[in-house]
Amino acid sequence: MVEDVHTIDSEAGAERYPARAPLPPREAVAVFAGGVIAALVRSALEHGFPVRAGAWPWATFSVNMAGTALLGYAVARLPHEPEPAPSATARAFVAAGVCGTLTTFSAMMFELLKMLDAGHVGLAFAYSATSIAGGLVAVIAAGALGARAAVGRGAELA
Repeated sequence: MVEDVHTIDSEAGAERYPARAPLPPREAVAVFAGGVIAALVRSALEHGFPVRAGAWPWATFSVNMAGTALLGYAVARLPHEPEPAPSATARAFVAAGVCGTLTTFSAMMFELLKMLDAGHVGLAFAYSATSIAGGLVAVIAAGALGARAAVGRGAELA
């Protein structure tokens, strides 16, 4: 039996790679559902804490930190859960749906550009440095908590 494997060319065109299979409908729905929930949360925060010129953009900062922490926790915990193992649907819901929609690099960049255009260079530097460092701390700390929770439930880490 011959498998029908689709391939794609590399950007240079010299190599061919197997194409990724389409996302199963159940996982696509999970991504969509997680995205809707996260978009509603994010929109509420944006309306509740609007960005003002020369002020810290708390809504974007908080969703980026929360989403980074949630992703770190989920990535560390979900693969190590004892049986029954979490489904690809659950991972799609959390990682791509909720975290992918909740967090936003593009909004952060737009806010930095507005700060720089308004002459708030110090604020822009502080915001970018705090966002990057805070995100790194959040993913590491939440990942450690997720791994600890998985071990506490009987999982063995590699």
